[in-house]
Amino acid sequence: MIRVLLAEDMHMVRGALVALLSLERDIEVVCEVENGDEIVPAALRHRPEVAVIDIDLPGIDGLTAAGRLRERMPDCRILILTSMGRPGTLLRAISAQVSGYLLKDAPPAELASAVRRVAAGQRVVDPQLALAAWGGAESPLTDRETEVLRLASKGAEPSEIAAQLHLSTGTVRNYLTTITTKLNARNRVDAVLIAQESGWLL
Repeated sequence: MIRVLLAEDMHMVRGALVALLSLERDIEVVCEVENGDEIVPAALRHRPEVAVIDIDLPGIDGLTAAGRLRERMPDCRILILTSMGRPGTLLRAISAQVSGYLLKDAPPAELASAVRRVAAGQRVVDPQLALAAWGGAESPLTDRETEVLRLASKGAEPSEIAAQLHLSTGTVRNYLTTITTKLNARNRVDAVLIAQESGWLL
């Protein structure tokens, strides 16, 4: 029996996934969580063999949680199940050393198959996305620049970003100018759109 942790914040989607996996004789969903912060504590309690994690979760995002889970439970395989079919996001997932990356619009039978393959130590990646990622560019932004742009994408003003990151407003404005230049963007809004389309912002 393959023990599975499922992390998905949308109740209806999570219920459907649990029902789908429950039809399989060799798969048991041992816990469900809806928040990225709950993944590691729940995994340590229930000891799943596979964690099926959505990227876009409340609290910490799924990829950050996946990295923390790998540190605490290296034997737990991680399968990312997401609607984010962007090459940049897949590259982030690969760098987080996840075992699989499956899109939510994949045929239902593929989920159980992916769980089995990941549990067996294989890697599973959506083939079309893998092909796109092969030529996908890595983000030219530093971690700090990405953090600044992520807050800007949520509507935060430079003064608010400065307060959150313990920087001066002038420094934040400099970051935003550098980001816009690096991405060849027309303005801050354009920079956010470019980064989101490339999967560099989560």
